[in-house]
Amino acid sequence: MATRYGMVPRPFAQLPWRIILFVLAIGGFGLVVLYSAAGGHIYPWALIQGIRMLVFLAGAIALSRIPERAFSTAALPIYVLLVILLVLVELIGAVRGGGQRWLELGFIRLQPSELMKLSIILATAKFYDMLPPNETRRFGAIWPAALLVGIPVLLVMKQPDLGTALMICAGGATVMFLAGIPLRLFVGGILTLAAAIPLAVNFLLHDYQRNRILVFLNPESDPLGTGYHISQSKIAIGSGGVFGKGFLNGTQSHLDYLPEGHTDFALATMMEEWGLIGGLLLIAAFFVIVQWGISVAMRAQSRFAKLTAAGLTATIFYYFSINMAMVMGLAPVVGVPLPLISWGGSSVMTFMLCLGILMSIERQNRGVTRF
Repeated sequence: MATRYGMVPRPFAQLPWRIILFVLAIGGFGLVVLYSAAGGHIYPWALIQGIRMLVFLAGAIALSRIPERAFSTAALPIYVLLVILLVLVELIGAVRGGGQRWLELGFIRLQPSELMKLSIILATAKFYDMLPPNETRRFGAIWPAALLVGIPVLLVMKQPDLGTALMICAGGATVMFLAGIPLRLFVGGILTLAAAIPLAVNFLLHDYQRNRILVFLNPESDPLGTGYHISQSKIAIGSGGVFGKGFLNGTQSHLDYLPEGHTDFALATMMEEWGLIGGLLLIAAFFVIVQWGISVAMRAQSRFAKLTAAGLTATIFYYFSINMAMVMGLAPVVGVPLPLISWGGSSVMTFMLCLGILMSIERQNRGVTRF
């Protein structure tokens, strides 16, 4: 063991502790928000969320010891397994809250669509890693990857879960673009999707999803119905001002005007008490993690590692940016939580899995990534 590590074991000394401390700081702040959302009590949210965060962080550290080649080898088999599980969800899945998204396995309730957010990154990265670089700009480099992305997206839309389907689609499309697919094809794809939006809104989306989009386009059309969430969220954020009302002094969440103030709209609960300053500091902390992820991708040694690291970093970015846009009324309400802040184990698990794989890739880079 090298002397420069002192009494600290090498595997622990080489971990990106500054990033881990940022993650713990965000997660700790999330516990404060959940404590406040519960009216100043650690039950029912803060204590369980804290335990989840520590358990999944330990899992991320363990995951960082797995070599990159293991992720590459397992990428496609894991994808196939999750597609099978998504089909089983459709056939025998548990129905909760109007959605059929979970498999009851007795000892655990599994949501395969959440794991697919990561699997699609690994699977598309593996596909382009196997593809000769000179083939990337041909049609044969597009349709297999589009099929990899399209199958789980359609299965998740059936559950229905628009937010998760968008996250899967965005993650796969990001890897395709970074792999070198020509920009003109993405522009063509975006224009095709834009032309198909009216058909999707009228024939593919469920009524509540359609109403959320219509309310986003005209927020005042149903202020006491579908638009109630976003109206109350804007009131909470606006009433917080620059410095906020102070810890435990929020009214929208404590008086139950703000629905889902501990889950999808936890950001509104936080900004009412901590104001614009609290929101900006939270955004800055997330961007530090994103910047680190980008540096991991740039230093990666293989094409698979580069695409995987970039895709996972993009997934983290999509998570918090979509939620923040949704809560502030800049995007339709699609049910994407704010990782480490919103109550729920699925988003914490996904975030920590992204962190663990990124740390694994970093470990095999030259030295420890700095930022």
